[in-house]
Amino acid sequence: MSVVTKTLCAVAVCGALSAPAQSAVIFSDNFDSYPSTTNATDFGGNWTVTNGTVDVIGNGYFDFYPGNGLYIDLDGSSNDPGDFSSKALNVAAGTYTLEFVLSGSTRGESNTVDVSFGSYSETFTLASNDPIMTYTRTVNFASNSLASIVFKNGGSDNMGALLFNVSVTTVPEAETAAMMLAGLGIIGSIVRRRKLR
Repeated sequence: MSVVTKTLCAVAVCGALSAPAQSAVIFSDNFDSYPSTTNATDFGGNWTVTNGTVDVIGNGYFDFYPGNGLYIDLDGSSNDPGDFSSKALNVAAGTYTLEFVLSGSTRGESNTVDVSFGSYSETFTLASNDPIMTYTRTVNFASNSLASIVFKNGGSDNMGALLFNVSVTTVPEAETAAMMLAGLGIIGSIVRRRKLR
């Protein structure tokens, strides 16, 4: 095999080794597949509601943000906001991106929302007129785990913060740079051999 052919092979290997790993969605829900209702309980196994209630609203049903599909009022119609928990997700050790979309209630009062997923926990305070906003958080898992995403609205006035979308994606490991260096090492080795001849 000629030096040129070896070099080209090494470049191809380097390219293949250094190609970035792809992130993968392990959970995603925009709530459009559920029936709009107050005091919702049926989420097809994707979510459970404990210690209170939530409402599925939108698409003309108590629709505070027309054109945004269905969404969750995190303080349902029972004066007792529920713990809105995703099904338990099987997560391998590694890094994940949790993304969710929240807004204020639009009905005159502020709300606090506690959000948790694995080791991540944060409280958001939303004024009534706070617009729809996407929040992105990085969550690390040290070992394989079962973890649920939980949203808990404070207050008890049937007017909660609004939740539009939730997703969890994997974050590729930071091994791409190491693989690229290995590929470059192969090329350097071939070049050195050629010079020694």
